[in-house]
Amino acid sequence: MGAVARKQLPLRPAGPDTTAALLDWYDSERRELPWRSPPGRKADPYRVWLSEIMLQQTTVKAVIPYYREFLRAWPNVRALAAASLDEVLTKWAGLGYYSRARNLHKCAIAIVEEHGGRFPRSEAALRKLPGIGPYTAAAIAAIAFNEEATPVDGNIERVIARLFALRLPLPAAKSEIKRLASTLVPSDRPGDFAQAMMDLGATVCTPKRPSCLMCPIQPDCHGYAKGMAESLPLKLAKPDRPSRFGYAFLALSEDGHILLRRRQEAGLLGGMMEVPSTEWRDDWLSVEDAMRSAPFKTDWWPVTGTVTHTFTHFRLQLNVYRAIVPADATLTFWSEPNRCRWVNRRDLHNEALPSLMRKVIAHALPQ
Repeated sequence: MGAVARKQLPLRPAGPDTTAALLDWYDSERRELPWRSPPGRKADPYRVWLSEIMLQQTTVKAVIPYYREFLRAWPNVRALAAASLDEVLTKWAGLGYYSRARNLHKCAIAIVEEHGGRFPRSEAALRKLPGIGPYTAAAIAAIAFNEEATPVDGNIERVIARLFALRLPLPAAKSEIKRLASTLVPSDRPGDFAQAMMDLGATVCTPKRPSCLMCPIQPDCHGYAKGMAESLPLKLAKPDRPSRFGYAFLALSEDGHILLRRRQEAGLLGGMMEVPSTEWRDDWLSVEDAMRSAPFKTDWWPVTGTVTHTFTHFRLQLNVYRAIVPADATLTFWSEPNRCRWVNRRDLHNEALPSLMRKVIAHALPQ
């Protein structure tokens, strides 16, 4: 069935009255989030920055426990800058997109060394810092410093596309969405406006089955009036996610330690710990070829089943092999011994192991 137009009064263009209605709603319905300052209190730039980095491509529910743990460990940017990268990666383990953690640490150091421990206020200055792109710079400027900036995340994209009934599909519509959003930003409350838009998209103007009758800006919503709100924003069809394949080798020493290896700093999961593995390829290596990457020359036994993990751009399948070796066993040249170390099974929770590698260990050692 096609879109069904709603019968309602002629629509006014979205403008100051729309913004006022949204802010009135926000003042009574705002979400209580651990990084938000209470109404009337100045925001802490460190907390705003930390939360925005963590929230990139990650849900609020997943972020909250990590955010609280980081804040307990490093309550300010100087404390975070003084931490080691390994400590930061260990705390981040499981949150995904690990380049964010590396850039978070680099950014903290830059703020301390180049800005005296104070966050710059302007979007332009913020964008020069590691890991801070256009959206994050605008969000920090608006929320932490009340600068008249226009952050546009997925929630805000959806609200704006529906409010203006924008038919141009994403990603081509991004620049137009930002332009339209900027026309609504109030000079006196840009931070509250940004957070109000985020809250509206997260709780009312949701991707599926939006609660239009509860929406404070529904009277101005062209998408609702045209009966097409739920179908917006339009998106181009995504290509199928390709698959990659590899082998992982879990070596267990006779005294109960597991061999781990630190991944190279550059690339996916950079700097994190891993169970030694082959390269991830577009097709399966033969078992004979895969064994050349095994960390020890010993009897490797296949573990029944396959570990599957989905990344943003591809789906990974790993076959896992397991071996028990003497504690003084000699590592092969191909294992890159300088990046390997034995870790007691009881201490794995202290290691910077990404979710994928925790899956591999659980699969190989289900007990």
